[in-house]
Amino acid sequence: MLSVNELALDIFEELFEYAEEFHAVPHELDNGARIVDCGVSTSGGYLAGRRFTEICMGGLGEVDIAMGRVKDVPIPFIEVSTDFPAIACLGSQKAGWTVNVNKYFAMGSGPARALSLKPKHTYEVIDYEDEFDYAVICLESDHLPNAGVMENIAEACNVDVANTCAVVAPTASVVGSTQVAGRCVETAVYKLNELGFDTKKITAAIGHAPIAPVKKDGTKAMGSTNDATIYHGSIMLTMNAPEIKDYLDRIPSNKSRGYGKPFYEIFKEANFDFYQIDTSLFSPAEVVINELSEGAVYHVGAVNPDVTLKSFGFI
Repeated sequence: MLSVNELALDIFEELFEYAEEFHAVPHELDNGARIVDCGVSTSGGYLAGRRFTEICMGGLGEVDIAMGRVKDVPIPFIEVSTDFPAIACLGSQKAGWTVNVNKYFAMGSGPARALSLKPKHTYEVIDYEDEFDYAVICLESDHLPNAGVMENIAEACNVDVANTCAVVAPTASVVGSTQVAGRCVETAVYKLNELGFDTKKITAAIGHAPIAPVKKDGTKAMGSTNDATIYHGSIMLTMNAPEIKDYLDRIPSNKSRGYGKPFYEIFKEANFDFYQIDTSLFSPAEVVINELSEGAVYHVGAVNPDVTLKSFGFI
């Protein structure tokens, strides 16, 4: 069986060894754990953002960055594709691990989740778990983890702490903006999983989303990076599942009652309480589906460039 940690380790090793070429900073802690800072105390960049996203997808995704446009505004776009959507997106990329150790907090994603089985139900649904003696985790945080945090991660993954590797970037950074936009396909796969659809039937997935300009404020950065997919993420899924017809109307973000405003405004109106936000908002703007058994194609949702540009600060 494919090991997402083994595949991601090769990418991590390149990032660690040639960190200077990525505007990143490598650290080896006293307990042997290794960390690559991709934006906490360094600038990072698009190349580091690509590698971060590739690691996040467990080495099962192809990642490219190119210039595009939102209306008349030139904006960089990230494009991701995978032939293993359930494993790459739900089994690795999904931010399903809240790392909260003493005073350290980060959203954890990446292949280490497939060792720790966080959350376990996800791995039962996609029928996957990893077996490897190295753990590679992606941390969305504005602080680097210390030895105690890495020991906690190692214990959860049942590996030696010296075999634990982390890449770290805050949301408010070039790498942060890049890797969050790189979750555009994941949001579609995640949404279908939440609706009860068997995501193992998705055989290929590709999508793109604009990379939001970096905001200084972390909460505003969280808003604009999420809006990149909510209002301008375009996804295509290929599958063998004629029953997808029963799910179409519930896939895109415009079916959410919270749709229509930049996420930061919605969050502020909810007194910054996530539990007050309709979770169906966390979906791509539009999805095309090619259903192979019937040779059918479907298109639901639409991009919303006006809200995208407002969120990004252009209007």
